[in-house]
Amino acid sequence: MRVGSFVLAAQFPGQGQGETLHRAVRTAEVAEEAGLDAVWLAEHHFVPYGTCPSAITLAALLLGRTRWLRVGTAVSVLPTVHPVALGEQAALLHVTSGGRFSLGVGRGGPWVDLEVFATGLEAYEKGFPESLDLLVRWLREPAVSASGERFTFREVPVVPRPCEALTDAPGPEVVVACTSPASVRLAAERGLPMLLGMHVGDEEKAEMVALWRRCARAAGRPPEEIRGAGHVSAGVCQIADRRTDAVETLVKSMPGWLKQGLDAHVTVDGRARSMRDPLAYTELLCGLHPVGTPRLCADRLAATSERTGITRFALLVEGSGDLAATEENVRRLGAEVLPHLG
Repeated sequence: MRVGSFVLAAQFPGQGQGETLHRAVRTAEVAEEAGLDAVWLAEHHFVPYGTCPSAITLAALLLGRTRWLRVGTAVSVLPTVHPVALGEQAALLHVTSGGRFSLGVGRGGPWVDLEVFATGLEAYEKGFPESLDLLVRWLREPAVSASGERFTFREVPVVPRPCEALTDAPGPEVVVACTSPASVRLAAERGLPMLLGMHVGDEEKAEMVALWRRCARAAGRPPEEIRGAGHVSAGVCQIADRRTDAVETLVKSMPGWLKQGLDAHVTVDGRARSMRDPLAYTELLCGLHPVGTPRLCADRLAATSERTGITRFALLVEGSGDLAATEENVRRLGAEVLPHLG
């Protein structure tokens, strides 16, 4: 089992953006010190829900600050960037880090980002498969051309080629954020592992993994690829000597951040939004994920792995909103929870 941290760079009420980003960087540094497997970085634009607008840029910084920690994006929002530009950056990080970089990609939402970056609603609603295929080709082939609906260009060489990295991996792994059966099928047909969100529980995640396996088999993916798919489960982790204390920490801090952050999202076309109740969502997360004593947290992670078959976790550890408390949470995760997992 491989346990990593999930860093949103969340801006809590009363905090500055510089303070928030400093906490994000320290979270990753402490994760390596504590023996965690990876750090996964979220990307958001124009909202305090997350103050990192480029997960791959922050990944580059953290790969330079760490020695063996795997650093991944969770996720880079593909409809707002050119897939070749993102592929070049991913290849660069893969080669220069010795294969420690993972590229997570997703559709994002119908936000004003699509207007600002001039990619349009079409890129979100219909363009994701084409962008994903072009990105994967860039990371797997020596030269690439395109003749699709959104991207058309003559053949150009891939520089740097991911296979030039001093590692056995042919290129950076690509993980796809999946929130619907359609996105599960999309990932499965291409043999790409899934990143499953923290808003769903074990039963739904198990169903998505089972669907991925069926679709992968139907697409003719190799059996060893299906067995070894490294899906990632996102969640929340807060450790305390008593479960009530861990829950109280999150219930005091997270609803204010969620309300401030989620309310700031603006749709590109004025469509109505349905946002979760911040307190109810916080309580839901506390019930679904490892929130409580170290033993309870270890048991919860083990149970999720047994029910879903997932062995990689990206855990939000900054739910207190406080730097010192976040560092302590990460250290306790490494020292008091990981030993129970083997």
